Amino acid sequence: MHHVICATTNPAKIKAILHAFELIFGEASCHMESVVVETGVPEQPFGSEETRAGARIRVQNARALKPEADFWVAIEAGIDEGSTFSWVVIERGDKRGEARSATLPLPKAVLKKVEQGEPLGPVMSALTGIDEIGRKEGAIGVFTAGALTRSSVYHQAVVLSLSPFHHALYD
Repeated sequence: MHHVICATTNPAKIKAILHAFELIFGEASCHMESVVVETGVPEQPFGSEETRAGARIRVQNARALKPEADFWVAIEAGIDEGSTFSWVVIERGDKRGEARSATLPLPKAVLKKVEQGEPLGPVMSALTGIDEIGRKEGAIGVFTAGALTRSSVYHQAVVLSLSPFHHALYD
């Protein structure tokens, strides 16, 4: 059984991580543990590099906190070129897998508030009345009428990030 450290307590992120690991390694193949760690970036990162740095720092801090684990996983959401997206970083031993999620273009009214310094989650919660929307379906769920959710979009990026850990061509 793999011991997986999720560098988050966000249920949408944890769900994506769990489903991806079960898809790749089999149902009940992993023991997930959630930890709170610092990201080293602002609450609302801007740009691909700052967002990826946040995910990498989360993994680094999770490894320092729980060095006995088999995998460390982080998902950092950000804003880039008017869209929201995330970076997923997974480490095991000396290997790292990284993938960027799909992007969701944001309406100008939302983007304006975010660019003025408000994080996307609270902006979306205020506009929709959905408390802690970032821990649920997220802006993605709202703007796709539920066809996609924050977790479903993260899931794909987690699966892609796991590629170096289960395919022989990466060795």
